[in-house]
Amino acid sequence: MKTSLFLAIVLLSGFSAGVIHGLTNLALVEPYLDQAIGIENQNLFDSGEAKDGPSFWVEYNSYRYWQKEGQILAGGILGMSIGSLFGIIFAFSRKTLPEGHDAKKALILAAIMWGSIFLIPFLKYPANPPTVGDPDTVVLRGILFLSFIAISGFGALGFYYLSKKLQKRKKIISIIGYAAFMSIMFVIMPINPDKMTAPVDLVNGFRMMSLLTVSIYWVSNAIILGVLWQRFQPDKPIYTKTH
Repeated sequence: MKTSLFLAIVLLSGFSAGVIHGLTNLALVEPYLDQAIGIENQNLFDSGEAKDGPSFWVEYNSYRYWQKEGQILAGGILGMSIGSLFGIIFAFSRKTLPEGHDAKKALILAAIMWGSIFLIPFLKYPANPPTVGDPDTVVLRGILFLSFIAISGFGALGFYYLSKKLQKRKKIISIIGYAAFMSIMFVIMPINPDKMTAPVDLVNGFRMMSLLTVSIYWVSNAIILGVLWQRFQPDKPIYTKTH
C-alpha cells in the first residue's frame, strides 16, 4: 500500500464530497432553517425573552451570515472525517466487493454504509429543524441517535462476518437476521421524547432535503474515491530492485 497516495486520495475525496454536501445543504436545507428560525424568533418576541428591534436583527443577521459562510468549510472538514472511515473500510473490503470499476465497488460499499449508519438511524430518529425539541432533552436525543447508529453499524458488521461463514445459498440468512435484529431494536429503543411543535410541511421538507443532501455526499464520495483509486491504484504493490 502506498500510504501517502492512499491518504491523499481518501482525504481529497472526503473533503471534495464534503464541500459538495455543504453547497447542496446551503441551497436546499438552509431555506427551511431560515423559516424554522423565523418561527423560533417570533416565539421569543411573543414570550418577551427577546425584543424585536434593530440590535436583535443586526446580531442575528451577523450570526446567520457567519454560519452560512462557514458551512462549506465545515462540510469539507466533516466530509474528510467520514471519508477517512469510508476509505479505510474500502481498502480492507475492496477485494470482497463485486468485480468491476473501483467506482462501482465504492458505490456498493457506500450504499451499504449509507443504509446502515445513516438511513436506518434516520428512520428511527429523523432530523428536526429548530423549534422542534426541548433544549433540556438535546443530550438525551443525541445519545439515542448515536446509540442507534452504533447498534445498526455493528449489527451490519456482525451479520456481514456471519455471511462470510455461510455458503452462497445461505447468505440470505444473514440479511434476514440483520433485518429481524434491527426490527426488534426499532421497537425496543425509546421514541423521540419531543412533541412536534412546528408546521408539518416545514418539518417534512427539512427532513427530505436533509436526507437528499447526505445521500449526495455518500454518492459523491464514492464516485470520487473510486475514480481516483482506479486511476492511481494506491494498493498496487511497490516493487524494489534486488541485486
